[in-house]
Amino acid sequence: MSSPHLNAAAGAFADTVLLPGDPRRARHVAGTLLEDARLVTDVRNMLGYTGTWRGRPVSVMGGGIGIPSTLIYAEELVRDHGVRRIVRIGTCGGLEPELALGDLVLALGAGTDSNVNPIRFGGYDFAATASYSLLEPVARRAAAAGRP
Repeated sequence: MSSPHLNAAAGAFADTVLLPGDPRRARHVAGTLLEDARLVTDVRNMLGYTGTWRGRPVSVMGGGIGIPSTLIYAEELVRDHGVRRIVRIGTCGGLEPELALGDLVLALGAGTDSNVNPIRFGGYDFAATASYSLLEPVARRAAAAGRP
């Protein structure tokens, strides 16, 4: 099904989507990590690709900067394209002095002082959290590889 901001065909996206902010990062991930990656949307130069990773269908889609842009793409991916898992990937800043450039940060949760959540969730604030069952194997492998 087509949607206003994605304009992609039905079945264009896998049920798992990696969501970096930068569409150029989406292109890089698709070109270096996915096999047989094909462009499925490029509306407003927000690039989306679907391919396979270790035989499993995976998509990668740029989400833009900030909550409003990310929310538009995430909502359409889930509502109109049947996506079940969205994994936010990319770079971030940090305030901890012991963090160094290139360190791996595995966030279990994140909060915001934006007014988007109370508006969207009927007065409630919502701190998005990752599934620990998805995050724990990543942490275990990073520790085994000696990644800070």
